[in-house]
Amino acid sequence: MNILQAQDLTKNYGDFRAVDRITFSINQGEIFGLLGPNGAGKTTTINMLTGLAMITSGTATLGGFDCNRDLRKAQQLMGIVPDESNLYEEMDGFQNLCFCGALYGMPKAKREKRAAELLVEFGLADAGKKKFNAYSRGMKRRLTIAAGIIHEPSILFLDEPTTGIDVASARQIRRLIQDLNHKGTTIFLTTHYIEEAERLCHRIAFMVGGKIVRIGTLRELMMDAQKENIVQFRAVGSLEKIGEAISREFPSVRTEFYGRDLVRIHSQQPLNLAPLVRVFDQNNISVYEAKIIRPSLEEVFVKVTGIEIAKMKQEKEKVKK
Repeated sequence: MNILQAQDLTKNYGDFRAVDRITFSINQGEIFGLLGPNGAGKTTTINMLTGLAMITSGTATLGGFDCNRDLRKAQQLMGIVPDESNLYEEMDGFQNLCFCGALYGMPKAKREKRAAELLVEFGLADAGKKKFNAYSRGMKRRLTIAAGIIHEPSILFLDEPTTGIDVASARQIRRLIQDLNHKGTTIFLTTHYIEEAERLCHRIAFMVGGKIVRIGTLRELMMDAQKENIVQFRAVGSLEKIGEAISREFPSVRTEFYGRDLVRIHSQQPLNLAPLVRVFDQNNISVYEAKIIRPSLEEVFVKVTGIEIAKMKQEKEKVKK
């Protein structure tokens, strides 16, 4: 069952179109990822769905409520964790959580009990009485997520949840996201970390230039990209002649060489390893590794969007700085 449905969702800032007629749905209980580079329109999409930005055109419904006409009712079902913390520096962790609970209309006893539970659950019990400005970046991110779920929302919006934090903290937060999902929370996250989308998401949408260019499960995205079969060999010997030998035996394949010992053979048809290994043996070349290459999500993203992984990595470094 869909908890969220967006149809032709569009956002203009003057003459600039930040989000261009995107259509997608999110199933109840799934982790849905919007993957793309900085400036793709990911944050703008979340802002429209959560009421932080007006929708120029198109529609969005959450839990059956229109995100334009019935925004207040839709907001009761959502938790929001922006890409930058929105908590108060001079309050301690416990006070911040209780304040957020009050904003959601939670009675005092209930919000204080829930705040204490979340501090333990998120590994922040010892820091509960410390001011927020004394927290590390990873601790701040965890408390911000805890604040977003204090009222136990049906769906949690996470905008770049691990950007700019250390590896250990990012790993912790990914585990927390998975735990929340296992307990029944639907999660919509944006990221420009390809490995994050691959590890966490049940379905992924590729977003570039304000448009969603591909959407599907990890398996669907991989199968869609696997139009070509690739076999990789590592071998010892004179590889110069193996290309010609393989072309004679298998005229429809394409051979590529990487360095002195690595050969990749590409074919539109499925390839069997044994006949290929025989060609190597017949040319006195010893094979010490042979494997079928499956596309990574990175390769699928590059193929679909034309955006090089190096660019994505550069963006990561810029954000961290």
